[in-house]
Amino acid sequence: MDDVAPAELRLPDRAAHALIEATCGDPFSLLGPHPLRGGAVALRVFVPGAKAIAVVAGGAGKPIALQPAQVPGLFVGPLQRRGNYRLRIEWPSGQMQETEDPYAFGELLDHHDLSRFSGGLHPHLGRALGAHVLDLDGVSGVRFAVWAPNARRVSVVGDFNSWDGRRHPMRRRVEAGVWELFVPRVKAGAIYKYEVLGPHGVLPLRADPVAGQVQAAPETASVVPDPTPFEWTDGRWMDQRANRQDAGAPISMYEVHAESWRRPAPHATLGWNGLADQLIDYARGLGFTHIELMPVSAHPFGGSWGYQPLGLYAPHPPLGTPRELQRFVDRCHAKGLGVIVDWVPAHFPTDAHGLARFDGTALYEHEDPREGYHQDWNTLIFNLGRTEVQAHLIGSALHWLDHFHVDGLRVDAVASMLYRDYSRRAGEWVPNIHGGRENLEAVAFLRQFTYAVHEYHPGAITIAEESTAWPGVTHPVKDGGLGFDFKWNMGWMNDTLRYASRDPVHRRWAHDDIGFGLVYAFSERFVLPLSHDEVVHGKRSLLGRMPGDDWQRFANLRAYYGFMWAHPGKKLLFMGGEIAQETEWNHDAQLDWTALEGDAPTAAMRRGMQRLIGDLNGLVVATPALHRSDADPQGFEWIVGDDRDQSVFVFCRHALDERSPPVLAAMNFTPVPRHGYRMGVPRGGRWREVLNTDAAAYGGSGIGNFGGVEAQAVPCHGHAHSIELTLPPLGVVWLQAADAST
Repeated sequence: MDDVAPAELRLPDRAAHALIEATCGDPFSLLGPHPLRGGAVALRVFVPGAKAIAVVAGGAGKPIALQPAQVPGLFVGPLQRRGNYRLRIEWPSGQMQETEDPYAFGELLDHHDLSRFSGGLHPHLGRALGAHVLDLDGVSGVRFAVWAPNARRVSVVGDFNSWDGRRHPMRRRVEAGVWELFVPRVKAGAIYKYEVLGPHGVLPLRADPVAGQVQAAPETASVVPDPTPFEWTDGRWMDQRANRQDAGAPISMYEVHAESWRRPAPHATLGWNGLADQLIDYARGLGFTHIELMPVSAHPFGGSWGYQPLGLYAPHPPLGTPRELQRFVDRCHAKGLGVIVDWVPAHFPTDAHGLARFDGTALYEHEDPREGYHQDWNTLIFNLGRTEVQAHLIGSALHWLDHFHVDGLRVDAVASMLYRDYSRRAGEWVPNIHGGRENLEAVAFLRQFTYAVHEYHPGAITIAEESTAWPGVTHPVKDGGLGFDFKWNMGWMNDTLRYASRDPVHRRWAHDDIGFGLVYAFSERFVLPLSHDEVVHGKRSLLGRMPGDDWQRFANLRAYYGFMWAHPGKKLLFMGGEIAQETEWNHDAQLDWTALEGDAPTAAMRRGMQRLIGDLNGLVVATPALHRSDADPQGFEWIVGDDRDQSVFVFCRHALDERSPPVLAAMNFTPVPRHGYRMGVPRGGRWREVLNTDAAAYGGSGIGNFGGVEAQAVPCHGHAHSIELTLPPLGVVWLQAADAST
């Protein structure tokens, strides 16, 4: 060997053996071109399994053979000068491979990128870390970058290097604990993982935490995404969406589990293309303003419905490619439909290829299980006090808004983040620095999250699923709040569904279940949610909760919807609620679309329920009094709130605009018609009946007020004018003042 290569070309034996043993944590100090005395350059190449390697300098020079060195796969030789060169690798099979040398390239990530990541907020982290096709010095390939600060060595492995961790060990950027490598000639579609040598040995291969695309289960590798920019056509929507999504806008969300809304065959999914063809027109036809998608980030177990995600930057592969999701969102916007996605920063599963002890240490999670383990879900909790974890999560949120143009993020399980003792007994949790139960790191994180969304994506909204009375969830951060735009009103949902499920004869004793939500209705900006959680795990479907025979059950549900859509707050309905599905939701099946077919009375009533939902949504959008003052107590007025003996409620909604007439909502939650029921109204003149949930078109009995009533100068309920109404059985009527007379 010494008579073939000069001594200075050789590596120290210990370094050479570190390469073959895959323990080298600084490959750039050994491999690639290194200057020698006199201007010569030593080239060292390590390709385990190669038979021979030659170097081609410049554009098309004559190949010069490199010489085998101390360990198999190590080849060395001199270069006459620094500059571009290619490697010509001969494999034992006789196959020849020509490629550039990964160790000829300098540092890849900008120092500003690394400092923003380490600092806790990088607005485009999905473009910095992960795998990205790019041209570097005229060479096409893929830049890989992953955070693993406690690893002794990280290699990228994939179908491009026979999954051999010795082939492509990465450069460690000491200032951020990020490992990077540019691998020439790798293309979009290549599958890859990271082989990590942790403090105590080699770990199971890891998927990329910032992968933009992943394989479908049961495979677990990451995929190099297509770099071709998507040609968006939604510029006008994006410019105007802030007006469509503020506190005074009409917002009605159709919550969808994308895989099970409709299935073309058992266990098959429509995918984004099929959903674009069918779901968009369906939801828009029912008057919904938004589709809210249950988590569509990559998750290994479908039975988690997406709430145990691992790929926070990648769409769930059974539904299609990232480009197909982009096309779906673009088509939604073309039809005037917003898209909100569920986002899950509260916890992550323990799968061996995922984030758990990613570099051999508790990196994304807490070391102490009292802080880092979710007992309810058998998952791990993100260490939100670590700036890099904050950057990873917020980078994911911004990635969905940036790369996929989604219009908002609904944050799952916020309550579990805010309380250190969430679902824990005494002694099972660690107090904060003040000895309290509040998770101060989570509070800071959520404030940083809402700031980042509003700063970098104006017009996008944030929605918190927060099930406690934590104060100020939707208040500005400067006022001590968390900064969310909206909060799910879980208390309202629980109280009112409990009331609706009672037999009408017993409702007089639960009267306050309906009215209590209005005590605090304006303390936050609320969404009224009838979500997937209410139709699973033995709770029965919404229709299944309603008491009585078929006619009464359908009438009860129609009345409940009439009450809900008149109530202050934005609206959310889980798929299947609009067709009064009989059974609980089953994520392995599809909605019971066949129940809408035929001449059976229940089929007709289901079609009527669909029609009602469409009319409710349409009226809310068209009527300022029913949406403009959702978050303003001046826009709500009780007329009758204490008639518990007859289970009647009446309230009035005001737009706080003299040009927009008020709307009166009167509810009768018993099967007994109420004729001549007098109630005060804020205006004289005619009041038009704009909605009656008992209308024959909806499957009801058709009892109503013949299109409207005239107000009389008879004082009642504190008003100078009043009207007499017929309240249909288990029905809700809306009336709108026909003019501005007083």
